[in-house]
Amino acid sequence: MSTDVCTIFKKTIASADLNDFGFLFVLNYIFIDDKYNGNSLRILGRNQVLLPVRELPIVGGTGIFRFARGYALTNTQFFDASRIDGAFEYNVYIFHY
Repeated sequence: MSTDVCTIFKKTIASADLNDFGFLFVLNYIFIDDKYNGNSLRILGRNQVLLPVRELPIVGGTGIFRFARGYALTNTQFFDASRIDGAFEYNVYIFHY
């Protein structure tokens, strides 16, 4: 895939740490371009946003990404602890059938 693939991004985030900014991320990428239209990817894992690089597992998907496995490396572009708001970059590596 190239970087011009368009997606709809849906997420659920929950606090996962009492002492640090660690969150449970459930991420759903729903593709809307011609080739991947209607297919989706699921990423689930703990994200400690203050670490320089984190690894989150790909746990599955739908359509051509059914049984997808892999990982996403993420880093924080911006994080505001007072508002619990941020922007994150994801580099995703996928193996699918």
